[in-house]
Amino acid sequence: MENSPLQVLTVATAPYPDQRPSSSGLRKKVSVFQFKRSYLHNFIQSVFSSIDLRDRQGSTMVVGGDGRFFNRAAIEVIVQMAAANGVGRLIIGHHGIMSTPAVSCVIRKYKAIGGIILTASHNPGGPDGDFGIKFNTANGGPASEAVTSKIFQISRTIEKFAICPGLCVDLETLGKQAFDLENKFKPFKVEIVDSVESYANLLRNIFDFAALKELLSGENPIRVRLDAMHGVLGPYVKQILCKELGCPTSSAVNCVPMEDFGGQHPDPNLTDAADLVDSMRDGSCDFGAAFDGDGDRNMILGKHGFFVTPSDSLAVIADNIFCIPYFQHTGVRGFARSMPTSTALDRVAKATKIEIYETPAGWKFFGNLMDAGLVSLCGEESFGTGGDHIREKDGLWAVLAWLSIISTRRRSVEDIVKDHWLKYGRNYFTRYDYQNVDIDAACDMMEDLEIMITDKTFVKQRFAVEDKIFQVEKADIFEYTDPVDSSISRNQGLRIIFSDGSRIIYRLSGTGSDGATVRIYLDSYEKELLFEDTQ
Repeated sequence: MENSPLQVLTVATAPYPDQRPSSSGLRKKVSVFQFKRSYLHNFIQSVFSSIDLRDRQGSTMVVGGDGRFFNRAAIEVIVQMAAANGVGRLIIGHHGIMSTPAVSCVIRKYKAIGGIILTASHNPGGPDGDFGIKFNTANGGPASEAVTSKIFQISRTIEKFAICPGLCVDLETLGKQAFDLENKFKPFKVEIVDSVESYANLLRNIFDFAALKELLSGENPIRVRLDAMHGVLGPYVKQILCKELGCPTSSAVNCVPMEDFGGQHPDPNLTDAADLVDSMRDGSCDFGAAFDGDGDRNMILGKHGFFVTPSDSLAVIADNIFCIPYFQHTGVRGFARSMPTSTALDRVAKATKIEIYETPAGWKFFGNLMDAGLVSLCGEESFGTGGDHIREKDGLWAVLAWLSIISTRRRSVEDIVKDHWLKYGRNYFTRYDYQNVDIDAACDMMEDLEIMITDKTFVKQRFAVEDKIFQVEKADIFEYTDPVDSSISRNQGLRIIFSDGSRIIYRLSGTGSDGATVRIYLDSYEKELLFEDTQ
């Protein structure tokens, strides 16, 4: 502890007009946070000011990031401002690194009032890349729209921020640190924790680690290849999959977190994880998986690079959910998917008579349902899957779920998916992304589409694609009323739904740092299948 109390300063500032956080937080180019005067400080102060002073005073908060460039510098500022704003204790991941699922886990474990996650998820890193700040609330999940709106409103009128500039925390040493601050009766405390252990312990209580160890390192183990894409999950993969479950260390690649993700785009998809796909093609591995920068997304591959779409992955886990011991004990309350995600999950829900919810994109909507005890499993087509053990999507959880299914059923990834298609039919799902589009042009296009599909003459129209006829059954602007708090989310995308259940979705997305992203989703359902062409 310092001998003389550290000074707390109030610094004058001026607001910025562009600090509106989405469900994924505030994302900008690194240079914006790094070089715009007090840009970082303004937003962090707005986050703290959004929390009632009575709740904030003496409270515990969690801080961690995916290790991208500017992570450590941002944590230094957050620590100094947390102390000055009355927070009593910060729990920070070792070296400032903690996966998004682990932050959710630690918030819930320590009953913290919330956490700050430094990540731009699957967006590129490095000095010329993206940086992001995301606030999660006491349930461990992304802040609600009411909270993010409050943060934004504060940021628009901010005039000052509080900081303790002389406070320097040691991120390298595990353990507790304490600091005396002027005019504070109690010392400000920082605890540097093992980033993996709390989260690993949670997984041990969900899955049968003995059965998984037998699958991965027993007498006749399957061969796996796991790509952390130089993101935050590298240490988690090495500790849990390799050290505890016995995967050979050679099966885990790109497991050293890097500030620029090795110059790659840390997005687990067929394009950005092409090296993993190529390494699977020769059939030397039975199971492959890739993770994104902050560890909440996943991609599943089978032998010879057999690709499992995220929508199918969610549906397969739902159909085999009792292969996971956790659900044997808790039961299954309900399923949920984001609106753009294929309706494959709906068919499982109908067959199993389990309630299903269709929400807007954004994990915060799932969190509300899980907090109310309505949902046990949920997912998005954007490579996110998770259960009610935390309030974030969880890449490593999804991989262990798949390995549990393989362990129980003793069939390959491809066979499991094909069995599913035979049972339920197949949703052929494709998403097209048009990034960095001029926002005015994108909005004009969406308005034109809205006028076209909401015209009364559009319903019942028929469209021919080769020998198949698609007839429009419904066309609308997706709107969601939350069954828990009755809040309404409007203008969540344009839907064209055909009589056979196929769909076309158009949506503007806000998770990039430049321009607009237009997403088009094609979800074509086939009940009868021919297996000559399965990819």
